[in-house]
Amino acid sequence: MTNQRLKGLILSAYDAGSHKYWRNGLEAGLHEIDWTALSLPARFFSWRIRGNPISFISRYAEELAQKYDFMLVTSMVDLATLKGLVPSLSKIPAIVYFHENQFEYPKSERQQSVLEAQMVNLYSAMAADSVIFNSEFNQTTFMDGCDQLMNKLPDFTLSDLSSRLRHKSAVIAVPIGDHLFERSHCEFLPNSPVKILWNHRWEYDKGPDRLLLFLIELKKRQVPFEINIVGEQFRSVPPEFDQIQSTFVTEVRSFGYISDVNDYYKLLSQCDIVLSTTIHEFQGLSVMEAVAAGCLPLVPRRLSYKEYIESTYCYESDIEDPKKEAVSAVNTLLDLMGLPVNRRLMNGMLQQYSWSTLLKQYRSAIEQVLKK
Repeated sequence: MTNQRLKGLILSAYDAGSHKYWRNGLEAGLHEIDWTALSLPARFFSWRIRGNPISFISRYAEELAQKYDFMLVTSMVDLATLKGLVPSLSKIPAIVYFHENQFEYPKSERQQSVLEAQMVNLYSAMAADSVIFNSEFNQTTFMDGCDQLMNKLPDFTLSDLSSRLRHKSAVIAVPIGDHLFERSHCEFLPNSPVKILWNHRWEYDKGPDRLLLFLIELKKRQVPFEINIVGEQFRSVPPEFDQIQSTFVTEVRSFGYISDVNDYYKLLSQCDIVLSTTIHEFQGLSVMEAVAAGCLPLVPRRLSYKEYIESTYCYESDIEDPKKEAVSAVNTLLDLMGLPVNRRLMNGMLQQYSWSTLLKQYRSAIEQVLKK
C-alpha cells in the first residue's frame, strides 16, 4: 500500500452472519485503510437483492457521495445499477466478493424469481474490475451457471462471458480467527459419549432431516453421544428441530443460538466432532472454525468440503437417499473414533485459511485493482 491512507467503501446488501463477520474482519485487519462500511439488514431477500440500490441511496446518500479510492461489495449488491445511479461511484475501481452465487442456490419460497437474482450476480460481476470467490466450488458453479444461462437465452448473448469473468476472478476464503488454533487434538475417552457439534443455519438447505436420520441411526447402533445443535435461526424453523429436541432429551446438551461469541468458541473447543449434513454450502466457515478449534470433521463428500477436508473425514454423499447417507455417516464416525491419537489432528491443515495468512491476499487483491 502507499504511504497515503486509502479510502475504501464496503457495501453489504444482506448483512447476515458470515457477511458481517467478513467485513468486520477486513476493517480490523486492513487497518491501514480508512473504511466506510454500509450495510442493509438480512431480511426480505427478494427485495434486498433486487432493490438494494434504492435502499442504499435512501439510507446512505451522503456517504455514497464521498470520494473513495476503491469499493468492495458483496455479490448481493446490484453494483451495475448502483454505479449507474450514483455518479460518484461510476469511475472508482470495484471488487465484488461472492460469499455465494444464485446459480447454485437451491430454489426456495424466499426467491420470487431465480433469474432476477442470477442477473444481479451476473451484472455485478460484469461491472466489477475484480471478482473474488470464497471457494473454488463457488467460482466453478458460478461460471458453469453463467454458461448454462447464456445457452438458454434466445439471442444476442455473450458466448465467452464466463471466460471474460474468469480472467478477472480469484479465490480467497473467508478467514478463520487465529485464536482458534490452540487445541492439538481431540481425545475419545473409553465408554464416554462422543461430543458432537452441529453448528449451521437452521434452514432446510443445511439438512435438518438428514441430521435427524443421523441421530436415529446413532441411537439404533447404541453409540453413546451428546449433541450440541447451535446456529443462526430465522422466523421459519424446520420442524425436524422440535422433533430432535423431544426425541433425544438426554443427548441434547446445547440447543439454540449462542449470542456470546466467547461462549460459542468455548463450545467448539469442548466438542470432539463437527458434523455437517448440508445439501448446500459454498465454503463452510462454521465447520472450518470448529476444525481449527480441534474438532474432527464429519462431512459429506460433496460441495466445497472436498477442497480442504481429507477423504478420511468425509462420508459418502447420497442426495437421493438420506437414510443411506446417515448409515454412511455413522460408519465414518466410528472409523474416526478408532483412529490413533496422531491421526486425530486436522486444524493444522487449515492454518492457510487464518486471518493472518489471508489478509495478505486481500491486500494484494486491492493493490492489483488499484493498478488497473
